[in-house]
Amino acid sequence: MKVSLKWLRNYVDIKLPPEKLGEKLTMAGLEVEAVYTVGDTWDNVVIGEVMAVNPHPHADRLTLATVDLGIEQRTVVCGAPNIGPGQRVPFARVGARLIDGHTGEAMSLTAARIRGVVSEGMVCSEKELGISENHEEILVLPREAPVGRALAAYLGDVILELNVTPNRPDCLSVVGIAREIAALTGELLHLPSLHYQELADSIDSFASVEIVERDLCPRYCASLITGIRVAPSPGWLQQRLNSCGMRPINNVVDVTNYVMLEYGQPLHAFDFDRLKGREIVVRRARDGEGITTLDGIERTLSSEMLVVADKERPVAVAGIIGGLVCEVTDTTGAILVESASFNQAAIRRGCNLLRLQSEASIRFDKGLNSELPLLPLRRATQLLLELTGGRAARGIIDAYPGKSEPGLVSLAPHEVERLSGLRVNVSKIVKVLQALGFECQRTDSGSRISVSVPYWRSDIGCSADLVEEVIRTIGYDKVPATRLSSPLPPQRAELSLAEQRGNLKDRLRSTLTGFGFQEIHTYSLVSLEKLQKLSPKLELRTEPLKVANPMTREQEFLRTTLRAGLLPALAHNQKYEQSGIRLFEIGKVFWPRGKDLPEERDMLCAVLSGPRLELSWHGDKGTLDFFDAKGVVESLLNVLRLKGSFDISDDDALFLGRRASIIVEGDEVGILGELHAGVAQAFELSG
Repeated sequence: MKVSLKWLRNYVDIKLPPEKLGEKLTMAGLEVEAVYTVGDTWDNVVIGEVMAVNPHPHADRLTLATVDLGIEQRTVVCGAPNIGPGQRVPFARVGARLIDGHTGEAMSLTAARIRGVVSEGMVCSEKELGISENHEEILVLPREAPVGRALAAYLGDVILELNVTPNRPDCLSVVGIAREIAALTGELLHLPSLHYQELADSIDSFASVEIVERDLCPRYCASLITGIRVAPSPGWLQQRLNSCGMRPINNVVDVTNYVMLEYGQPLHAFDFDRLKGREIVVRRARDGEGITTLDGIERTLSSEMLVVADKERPVAVAGIIGGLVCEVTDTTGAILVESASFNQAAIRRGCNLLRLQSEASIRFDKGLNSELPLLPLRRATQLLLELTGGRAARGIIDAYPGKSEPGLVSLAPHEVERLSGLRVNVSKIVKVLQALGFECQRTDSGSRISVSVPYWRSDIGCSADLVEEVIRTIGYDKVPATRLSSPLPPQRAELSLAEQRGNLKDRLRSTLTGFGFQEIHTYSLVSLEKLQKLSPKLELRTEPLKVANPMTREQEFLRTTLRAGLLPALAHNQKYEQSGIRLFEIGKVFWPRGKDLPEERDMLCAVLSGPRLELSWHGDKGTLDFFDAKGVVESLLNVLRLKGSFDISDDDALFLGRRASIIVEGDEVGILGELHAGVAQAFELSG
């Protein structure tokens, strides 16, 4: 996640240099992967106003733009189709360091004669400034951008790029990160005011919400704003979205995205006048039901997906993407703003079935608490009233069938020292936890602290979690080094069978990664369809074991081979144009044995595909083939100090063409070969 330092400073006073702040967050468990400055190369780039745009005398697709820089005017050649009089734009003087829009290389701008006209400067695109990959259009700044001011002073910022772990969805938000910074530095957290006026009638007289699938949607909140004017967002809002890698669209959509980044709660705005029956129904989709989503794609839904519908049809795939039918456009006059809690497993299942992921689904997939939606909805309503000029209906619809009580955890202060070795007094423990948003109350005896867990901390479940919060906030570097109170227990001379197997697996992993393979882990549960794709002749000699209560049809059967997970993973990597793919998995397979428990076997499976080497000046990079796979097998046998040989394989169901059995001490221990074209086609594999 990318976070703007300017934005963070709205909520907490930051005195540390950016690099030191990044180190402090990383040491506290929030890994900061990069800290970089936006605008540190814009020395000769200023804000200008386009005064006139005239045709180029010798080129149809070029124009001559006259730009006012405050103390002078310059006329330059421009090829962007979106340039027009009155715009505020970034203007690069001769000598400015930019990115070449065509090659992507750094360059120093020089005066140039373009089709007979000398151009001393350039109106810049986002790519030339290093902001994004957009090179087709110039960057148009907000109208309030001051002419003549250095662009770095206006748009410059420091960006923190964080790798947020799955157990901390609260840190997929600016407020969440600001709260961490406040606790780590001892500063106060300043949250925005949520006050706004409600001038229209009660929202209940306009709209209603029904939750059919209460297990999949424990809460659905909505506000209604009428009389709005859809327009471009103000400059400050566009800048903050750009700094986090999001493209501004209009004031309504931008506010929903802004609040999602601010609080971590996805929101969606519907054109209220297009909702049939003025009602919202959260239900399962019907098999074969269709929806055209905001990306313009017609999608077919199934009953495994959750939708937000009106009286007649789906208007959004819940928690993933909105529908085109209720899209907010320039003509929209009223909006219903959604802030809901959706079941993370349902969202993940919908994403897999649609092969689609969005900023909203990423957050729902982490598991958001059902207490979260109301606060961000009020914030979004406040901003929408401010930026659209609308009127808010009185009240908020809050359908909340799945209300949960806040978690309570009891902590004995001495546990901090027992688990960490660091002695911390009770008042310090309470201060740290309160800074992180926990409510603390001493028991009557004073021997324990009753801690109420805030709704945004779904990762806290026991006293050890609270100890970790205290220690990471104080600093792991404060934990003293102490001697062991007793000697280490004697080590066994002989390893157990499980330990021997573990060592064997580690040696296999080390060897394969040395050959450039990447280890993957796939589900042990698969669909019957996947097993059948591998060839009924090979896989279904006996019926695989079926799970009594499967989560989905994709996870009904225990796998009888690792190939059922490895080949879809290969197809997924090929789809994203990964080259030179080498994957392997070590895991259990399950072979039925009648009424007895299944036989569990540890297996290794690997796959190679694509070019052997990255393209270089040598020329042909070659393609991975049977002999590459054979060489890997020979190396594995050498590492294990096994004498192996290869024999002709009669397995023509999975492999076609070159194939061989792997023989060790007279027993077949494996097989390698070129994948059968029919199997490759079934899994949509190429090459």
